[in-house]
Amino acid sequence: MEAGREVQVSEAQIAVHWKEEEYYQPPAAFIGQANAADPAIFDRFREERFPECFKEYAELLTWDRYWHTTLDTSEPPFWKWFLGGRLNASYNCVDRHLATDRNKAALIWVPEPEDEPTVVLTYQELYRRVNEFAALLRDWAGLRAGDRVTFHLPMVPELPVAMLAAARLGVIHSEVFGGFSGAACGDRIADSGSRVLVTIDAYHRNGELIDHKAKADEAVARAAELGQRVDKVLVFRRYPGRYSSETPMVEGRDFFVDEVIGEHRDRIVEPVSMPSEAPLFLMYTSGTTGRPKGAQHSTGGYLSYVAGTAKYYLDIHPEDTYWCLADIGWITGHSYIVYGPLALGTTSVIYEGVPTYPDAGRPWRIAERLGVNIFHTAPTTIRMLRKVGPEEPSKYDYRFKLMVTVGEPIEPDVWRWYYHVVGKEQAVIVDTWWQTETGGFLGATLPALQPMKPGSCGPGVLGVYPVIYDENGEVVEAGSGRAGNICIRNPWPGIMQTIWGQPERFVEIYYRKYCRDPDSKDWRDWPYFAGDGAVEAADGYFRILGRVDDVINVAGHRLGTKELESAALTVPEVAEAAAVPVVDELRGRAVEMYVSLKPGYRPSQEIEDKVRAAIETQIGKIARPKNVWIVPDMPKTRSGKIMRRVIAAISNFSDVGDVTTLANPEVVEDIRVHVQREKVERGEVPRELTPEEIEELKAFGQVE
Repeated sequence: MEAGREVQVSEAQIAVHWKEEEYYQPPAAFIGQANAADPAIFDRFREERFPECFKEYAELLTWDRYWHTTLDTSEPPFWKWFLGGRLNASYNCVDRHLATDRNKAALIWVPEPEDEPTVVLTYQELYRRVNEFAALLRDWAGLRAGDRVTFHLPMVPELPVAMLAAARLGVIHSEVFGGFSGAACGDRIADSGSRVLVTIDAYHRNGELIDHKAKADEAVARAAELGQRVDKVLVFRRYPGRYSSETPMVEGRDFFVDEVIGEHRDRIVEPVSMPSEAPLFLMYTSGTTGRPKGAQHSTGGYLSYVAGTAKYYLDIHPEDTYWCLADIGWITGHSYIVYGPLALGTTSVIYEGVPTYPDAGRPWRIAERLGVNIFHTAPTTIRMLRKVGPEEPSKYDYRFKLMVTVGEPIEPDVWRWYYHVVGKEQAVIVDTWWQTETGGFLGATLPALQPMKPGSCGPGVLGVYPVIYDENGEVVEAGSGRAGNICIRNPWPGIMQTIWGQPERFVEIYYRKYCRDPDSKDWRDWPYFAGDGAVEAADGYFRILGRVDDVINVAGHRLGTKELESAALTVPEVAEAAAVPVVDELRGRAVEMYVSLKPGYRPSQEIEDKVRAAIETQIGKIARPKNVWIVPDMPKTRSGKIMRRVIAAISNFSDVGDVTTLANPEVVEDIRVHVQREKVERGEVPRELTPEEIEELKAFGQVE
């Protein structure tokens, strides 16, 4: 480093050195049509106008009763937005569009097999299906407002129909990502106290018809072990009139939707008027301890926030055709496939399968055929498409006005391919930073008014005021070149209400660290701790560096290390297990498992395979470890804590740092030689790590 350029860093801060990227300006054609093209919007959402500024989002919705208090802070940090107001989410996403847009496409579903017809649900057809499924849930399954229902559904139109049907009744829905195992689904059923499970017999993924019903039996059994009885399992059929699963239906428990919905056909269910603060859904996210964290999202605050951010940051107009290539099983799909776009009355595309099936041209063929003009996906998908089909976008005649990236930070060179090749230099890119817990975007550029900068999400979004604190709670100044913990100084309407059934854990994880006064009812004393490291440039743009806790982000899916390790420990031969992230060109991060064996067992391929199978069964294929390393012992502190950052450094060919204080420093070199020699032989030596990746590995394993 040049003399005089050295950044002074205390122990409470991390030094980060990265090249400032150039700005890209939005095209004039985009600015001319943008929903937010007047800089006066920044004044409307400045801090002095908080919290009343968010009335602008709430007024995008139809309310049965207007609220009397925009933000109630009487029980911090359990914020209540638009208190006194009443509304129904299903009405706002469906019914209110019928008067003018009855015959417009609400959802366009593209099956994975290319020879199968695309299915279009108009707002009228969506209204019909939502009502009859709501009638089934209410009159046949006996569900009422405040009850919970679990969905374990893949990317099929039945999923948004089921979500909107539950919302119509005030029933709290909990959708479990279709790729998760039956056991993971059962854990979430038990935690939420659901009596009804809604699933499907099969779905297409990567050229295969996957038997999905098998997972329902595992889920019900797992829930029963945990003390939760499931009375009814409703099974949709992927193909009408035929059963595509090998798993038998259980008499008296399992029912085909098409066989029991008959008497509810064309039934109209009045939407139940719900208090603004009534829970709309639970979205489970990975934690670093065993019990799943059910992020509980509200009706009025959440729906206002996703409608407002979809309008201004996704620039959704009612006439747009919008395609988010995420899964509805994650928060992105809830907020920005279903609730946000449908609240605004646009057309939202849903695709069943993987983007590279049968080849890397598939997304661009779909975009061309359907006239998609807003495209939304994750860096993982962008990296994959660049790797397998770098020239494919140029072969198709589609035109995007706006492209979004979500789920993890995007590398500048991947950003540039997205901009130049996918966007054909005509689309703006909105790089978003947010979380399951936050309901909607926290950091992003307002597309017509703020230039893009590769690798940076941008400043805080409208009405959200981020800050970076060091470990001592001191502000890390913009432009200092130092990283710290990104926090949000204020509440916003999309913030989760609590962790379902675990309010103390909610306070502990997100607020305890930087709370200035636990007795204060002033929101300024309760900054939200996001658990991400970040650095703020002099221009106020944030660059997110990744998790500061033990969560591994695989292809945008957050996997808790404790969940992974618990699964590995179910293998009888395994004594200890540690999960670490390894840099992966395609998925961002992959999982590697280190295990030590109980006395009397010798390392074998069979045990490695058992560990892989246990993780796949209990969590899902997305969590399958890239490698399983059987080691004689784990590097440990004197108090017996496994030093994950040391083995993470070994897996990534990084510096293990000072190990002299370990209880058993001699094992580190043995493990390093064994693992790195194997990796060299397999051709798995990673590229040189960036400074941010090195800091992420150093921080890994240091926080609960």
